[in-house]
Amino acid sequence: MPTELEELVGLVADRNPQVRIIAAEHLVPYSISQPGIFKTEDLQPVQNLKLLIKDVPQIAEHILTILINLATDHEILENLVSDNKFIDEVLRQIIIPTEPNANLLSMLLANLAKSDSIKVILDKKQTPPEELKSNELVINQLVDIFVKEGAYNKHADFDHLSYLFADLTKHAEIRHHFVRKQDYDGVIPITKLKVFTEHKSDIRRKGVASTIKNVAFDVPSHSLFISEDDIDILPYILLPITGNEEYDLEETMTMLPDLQLLPPDKQRDSDPNIIQTHVETLLLLSSTREARERMRQINVYPIIRETHARVQHEDVQEACERLVQVLMRDEEDEPRVQEIKDDVPGLVADDDDDEQIVEV
Repeated sequence: MPTELEELVGLVADRNPQVRIIAAEHLVPYSISQPGIFKTEDLQPVQNLKLLIKDVPQIAEHILTILINLATDHEILENLVSDNKFIDEVLRQIIIPTEPNANLLSMLLANLAKSDSIKVILDKKQTPPEELKSNELVINQLVDIFVKEGAYNKHADFDHLSYLFADLTKHAEIRHHFVRKQDYDGVIPITKLKVFTEHKSDIRRKGVASTIKNVAFDVPSHSLFISEDDIDILPYILLPITGNEEYDLEETMTMLPDLQLLPPDKQRDSDPNIIQTHVETLLLLSSTREARERMRQINVYPIIRETHARVQHEDVQEACERLVQVLMRDEEDEPRVQEIKDDVPGLVADDDDDEQIVEV
C-alpha cells in the first residue's frame, strides 16, 4: 500500500485545482528531504510534474520549486533533460515577457545544466516575442532576456541564467558560439555578459565570471578577448579585483584608462571565489604570447601584487603567484601559443556543482 506521502504525491495530478495547489504546496519541503517519494512507479510522479508546469501560475510555482529541488537527484535529472518536449516547454515559457514564474524557470535551467545533455539548447530554435528583439536561436534569446533583466519581465531578474551559461560553456561548441558575432545584432554574445562583472547580484557576478573563464579556454579567440575593438575583456576582469589602493604615478600611467584615478571608496569584489575566477581567466589568457605582452603593456602586475597582499585567501594568492610567474618570465624562445593544459596546470572549466545547484 502507498504511504500517506505517496498518496499526497498522487493528488498533485488531481482534476480539482484546489486539491492540486494544496498537495503541491505541502510537497515542496519533501522534494528536498524525501525525494524518493517522487520516484515510485517508474518515476510516474515526475512525469506528472513535467506536465503540470503548464498549470495556472499559482500551482506551477510550487511544481517548478519541486522540480528545481528534485533535479539534484541524478536519476530524476537525466529523466528531465532527456525529455525534449519538457525542455521545449520550459524554454517557451521563460521568454514570455509576462511569465510570473520566470525566475523559477531560470533556476530550473541552471540545475538542468548539471547534465551534459542540456547542451542541445545550442541547436534549439523558437520564434522570439517581438519585445525581445532577438533571433530564433534559443541560446541568443536566453542571453538577451538575461541582459534586459527586469526591464523585460517585471517578475524576474534572470540572475540564475548566469549559472546556466557557466555550465553550457564547458562545451567547446558553445564556447565557440559565445565568441562569434551574431548576424541579427552584430554583437559577440560574451560582450553582453562582461558588463555584469561588477553587478550588485552575487549570483550574477559569480555566474558571469565563470562563463568568461570557461569561454577563455577557447585559445584561438584570445586575440579577440584582448582587442579593444572586439571583446575587450581585460577592463571587466581587472576592475572587480581592484580595490582603493594607491599606486605610484609611474605604475598608474601605463594602466588601462578605466583603472586610473579610481574613487577612494572603490572596493574589490567581496567574494574571494569570484576574484580567484578572474585571476584564473587571466592565467588562461596568458597561454598566448600576445595576451602576455598586452598584460605587461597595461601593467597588470601591480594589480595582481596588491590582490595577493590584500585578499587573505589561499587559492587567490596561489593563482596570483602563478600569474606573476608567467608575466615575469623571459619570453626568449617561448612559443607564441602555449597549450593550456601545460601552461596553466590545474585549471579546469568552472563547474562549482555544490555552490551553483539551486534549492528552494
